[in-house]
Amino acid sequence: MNFKKYLFFLIVFIALFSCATKNRILDTKKANSISEINSNENKSVAVNSIKIENAPETRVKPEEANDTTFVNLKEYSNDFVYNMKYATEDNFLKSKVYDCEACYLRYKTVKALINANEKFLKKGFRIMLFDCYRPLAIQKKMWEIVSNPNYVADPKKGSIHNRGGAVDITLVDLQGKELDMGTTFDFFGIEASHNFETLSDEIKANRKLLRKIMTQNNFKIFESEWWHYILKNAQKDPISNFKWDCH
Repeated sequence: MNFKKYLFFLIVFIALFSCATKNRILDTKKANSISEINSNENKSVAVNSIKIENAPETRVKPEEANDTTFVNLKEYSNDFVYNMKYATEDNFLKSKVYDCEACYLRYKTVKALINANEKFLKKGFRIMLFDCYRPLAIQKKMWEIVSNPNYVADPKKGSIHNRGGAVDITLVDLQGKELDMGTTFDFFGIEASHNFETLSDEIKANRKLLRKIMTQNNFKIFESEWWHYILKNAQKDPISNFKWDCH
């Protein structure tokens, strides 16, 4: 009898020990799984740490707009010429990446650009636009076509175009003829740099005029591209993926 009792208690002890061990193993696996999930979530946050503005304000009435509102330049001035290269295949990508032609910018950029254009008009010229605000989705599309940071900004970092604070421009006379700037838009060579000096006096004068008036109206140059101007402090605005309506 004593032997049977001993055997019974031994079996019960083994069973209880097995259950406890199994639960500890399950708890360990669960903890590891949670740790792995948290680790992956942290990695995701690191990758997506750029602040993206998906639905900014897009009012068009001057009395309703604030400095960071996205507005359509055409609603504020009829004195610009448009040659939006990325709405065509006439660009270095050889691909149309915009569904339609439009120049949206933050309102503060529009105000500064209009002020600059008024100065050009007094001298018999006006601004022609190649590119304005660029949604992040378009930046990604451009990166897929040309994944080279020397030519296209990495969408993981974004650009001032994605923030609504940069414009690609040139000047035309009042008959619409482009001034000679020495290279075409999006020419990726030293000749497009502001510091390049092997140019005719006419070209130097044209670039100087563009630079002088733009920088007098709250814009900064981009050293390697004579056409690229950035509103001061625009880098502080969030990247946006706002897309305008083509209809």
